[in-house]
Amino acid sequence: MIRNYRDLTRLEMEQVNREETIVLIPLGALEQHGNQAPLGTDDIIAEAMTRYLKKELEAQDPDFPMLIFPVIPVGLSTEHKNFCGSITFKPATYYHMLYDICASLAHHGFRKIALLVCHGGNAPVAQILSRELRSELGISPFILSSGAFSHPDVTATISPGNVWDFHGGEMETSMVMAVDPSLVKLETSEAGIPTAFKDNKALKPYGSVSIGWVSEDWKTTDGKPIGIGGDPSGASAEKGRIILETSAKVLVPGLMEIRDWTP
Repeated sequence: MIRNYRDLTRLEMEQVNREETIVLIPLGALEQHGNQAPLGTDDIIAEAMTRYLKKELEAQDPDFPMLIFPVIPVGLSTEHKNFCGSITFKPATYYHMLYDICASLAHHGFRKIALLVCHGGNAPVAQILSRELRSELGISPFILSSGAFSHPDVTATISPGNVWDFHGGEMETSMVMAVDPSLVKLETSEAGIPTAFKDNKALKPYGSVSIGWVSEDWKTTDGKPIGIGGDPSGASAEKGRIILETSAKVLVPGLMEIRDWTP
């Protein structure tokens, strides 16, 4: 049975099979997503992903053993800190905060923790944390990526010519619109491109040869730092529904194997 961690009483929690139950911890962020999308985009996506995952998992296993932890609303957003509204932990602060949460869960007997990464900047800390927790506490911390952005059904939602779609772009904006279109102001949107990288053959803001990009690297065609990738103007709620649904479906086989995982 999939339930919200915070909804259980202490007595109900004592009755949970904590050896087998997966605690899903959605890792969000509070940071700029351009002119058009809310600062809480990643948190909104994280909450939506838990609902889509619950639906997909229960369709295959009505008794799927999982507790959904509250979304962690602030993450590692160093790359966005110079844009108004963005909030970030220091890497060490973020690591230790997540470590303490996982250590508390382990103290109560939970052995399987799944970190649902809903902001790419959180991923490096999640990777380090997973290995350290396995080594030090002997638990199994798994890492899930919340967006199936390379899946053909997802890439098909990107408007023709929108070649740089990335953070705060058409896909993420669409995902928010699928949850609450009133939060998106498409009329104020502007497109962003990585000006310093766009003509490079090898050195890119991501890939096999890269540098830790910052929001200022993504600019409008007239050179104004905008902090997002691609053109959000083609976003729609229907596109967002496709992205969320596809992303959840992609994660289900892995979660089924986590359910059956025996270290």
